[in-house]
Amino acid sequence: MVTFVDQVTLHLRAGKGGNGCVSVRREKFKPLAGPDGGNGGNGGDIVLVADPQETTLLSYHHSPHRAADNGGFGMGDNRSGAAGEHRELPVPVGTVVKSPDGETLVDMIHPGMRFVVAPGGLGGLGNAALASPKRKAPGFALLGTLGWEGDVVLELKTVADVALVGFPSAGKSSLIAAVSAARPKIADYPFTTLHPNLGVVQAGDLRFTVADVPGLIEGASEGRGLGLEFLRHVERCTALVHVLDCATLDPGRDPLSDLDVILGELAAYPVADGQVPLIERPQLVALNKLDVPEAQDLADLVRPELEARGFRVFDISTVARSGLRELTFALGEIISAHRTARVEDGPQERVVIRPRGSEKDFSVRVEGGTYGNVYRILGTKPERWVQQTDFQNEEAVGFLADRLDKLGVEDELFRAGAAPGATVVIGEGDGVVFDWQPSLSSAAELMTAPRGTDPRIDPSSRRTTSQRRERYHERMDAKAQARADLEAERLASSGWDQEDDA
Repeated sequence: MVTFVDQVTLHLRAGKGGNGCVSVRREKFKPLAGPDGGNGGNGGDIVLVADPQETTLLSYHHSPHRAADNGGFGMGDNRSGAAGEHRELPVPVGTVVKSPDGETLVDMIHPGMRFVVAPGGLGGLGNAALASPKRKAPGFALLGTLGWEGDVVLELKTVADVALVGFPSAGKSSLIAAVSAARPKIADYPFTTLHPNLGVVQAGDLRFTVADVPGLIEGASEGRGLGLEFLRHVERCTALVHVLDCATLDPGRDPLSDLDVILGELAAYPVADGQVPLIERPQLVALNKLDVPEAQDLADLVRPELEARGFRVFDISTVARSGLRELTFALGEIISAHRTARVEDGPQERVVIRPRGSEKDFSVRVEGGTYGNVYRILGTKPERWVQQTDFQNEEAVGFLADRLDKLGVEDELFRAGAAPGATVVIGEGDGVVFDWQPSLSSAAELMTAPRGTDPRIDPSSRRTTSQRRERYHERMDAKAQARADLEAERLASSGWDQEDDA
């Protein structure tokens, strides 16, 4: 049965924002008293919280799918929708949050640290919030946007001051049980420890934590045994203690060869940029199981060689509880010096303030297509505005066009070489596709006069009094001539001839 998990993939879905409401207030004698549609509520966030009480990612191993609540829809009478409830996920201190591609998003190294891993969607504005002096009665509202949805990888790296490393069955679990209140599983077979154990050690006035790392074997840095799974728990440790078994009965093994194998694996394990390599950190050697007579003889034989390499060597016995005080106080000196240096040399945190709007919020990418170039608009604002638009409402589409024009999208399309009727896509993938038609921003775009002329400043074409009198006489003469023609046609049709009457 799995009891410890230090790496898991979470499938997250933040809450969706609620849609805004389109509503018109009705009063006595005023059936259309103005817009009163409320805003939609924001979707709930998914927040990771570093909890000291958590020691494993086991709960997320069994149920990796987590979601937050959606925001409520806006309502009439200026009633806004309820915001979606945030979802808090407690994780152990020392959890590293990564993207599926391996990019580190945040390192949860401080208790109580919070990180919004999946932000919720924004609620849409109602028509009351969209009203303006130029748009007094909007007939549309904005839709809520989708919350963030995707996968993140949680990787637990134990936060401890000292790591106990060594071959399986070297006595690491017995050592941590002897110097702290930790009670790991102890047995006389290899790989008894299947997950790191933490213990708190008190050395005088100093308190520090010790991690019992599962046994390492040759090739651990390449994945043999449990190496790659648990070498990561050594990354955060300040000092290392090599626990060497002086009473081993395995052929071909001795404390010196064991130490060489472990040092080789520590040197081969890569660490993040800015961290001290494992092989360069302070290291002590603990010759264990000296309660066995043969082990004492072997310790006396290898001690000069270890001291010649520059290691501080301690003879210990977890059964007899001998040598433990000297070892813990030596570790306390290293930890105390490291903490003091970190406080003195640590860089001061600087707050960098960048004014919003100083950079362009979008970009235009030209892509080749079967029927010509395709102009793809990428940016947080344009893509969010598209999600908020109800394309079944012509007024809402017009509002989107106005927003894009104010952002400078049309000017950028002109610079990219787009012509009227060009195919424009907003967003990655399929996105929203439409045929671009530039909007008219001034009356000059409607002019068809010859070059060098401007019909807006031409002299007035209003007729003078003489011109109106002349035009009146022309109309009167035309009417008289028309009456004479009708009279002649009537007489001709009746067959009457004045000469016959005579």
